[in-house]
Amino acid sequence: MMMVRKSRGLGDRHIKILEYLDKHTGKGYPPSIREICDATNISSTSVVNYYLEQLEDWGYIVRNRKISRGVRIVPEKWAELAGQTVTAIADLIKIPIVGRIFASSPVPVPGSDFNYYDAEASVEIARSLLPEKADSLFALEVEGDSMIDAMVNDGDIVIMKPATNAETRNGDMVAVWLEDRDETTLKYFYKEANRIRLQPANPTMAPIYIDNPAVVKVQGKVVMVIRKVMPTAV
Repeated sequence: MMMVRKSRGLGDRHIKILEYLDKHTGKGYPPSIREICDATNISSTSVVNYYLEQLEDWGYIVRNRKISRGVRIVPEKWAELAGQTVTAIADLIKIPIVGRIFASSPVPVPGSDFNYYDAEASVEIARSLLPEKADSLFALEVEGDSMIDAMVNDGDIVIMKPATNAETRNGDMVAVWLEDRDETTLKYFYKEANRIRLQPANPTMAPIYIDNPAVVKVQGKVVMVIRKVMPTAV
């Protein structure tokens, strides 16, 4: 598993966020993360935080995480950028966010193995950071804290590559659908003598043992984690 690094090009969503921050400047106070979501048609606050982290690293914005409205555009950088013709770089690819995965006890998901998000929900990542067959990747938003010792926290986004049980090795972090219960969970996978062990990365939680391996359907392996950064309100 690889933790995400910062790519070097501005994508469409970076530009949309900067444009909204620029328009918001005249109001005298910065927008909230949720307002940025609504204005840029990004459904997830985790995805907005991912882009804001990049923009901060590149010097386009400054953030004060001690307040809830702590995002400000850097006027000099924006003026420099606004004077150029900006296009999304070809190296950035969109990974669709297809739903939510529960890092907790397995949670029922009526009708399907994942909760489907809207068709526009996605995150842009540099192709050079991803496996060769990047076009098949998908993303899930994490809910719960059973994998915190693996540096996967509630609200993070995990990038997945499709996988089957046969392709899964002991110790892989996987999204699993328990077919007989119609439940999903994110856990470490271990195949034992006559059962499957789904191991959390949280010392307060016990492993999940599945006596009938046939009901365990691996949906994908984690290849990257995008961490959520939340501002602290005062």
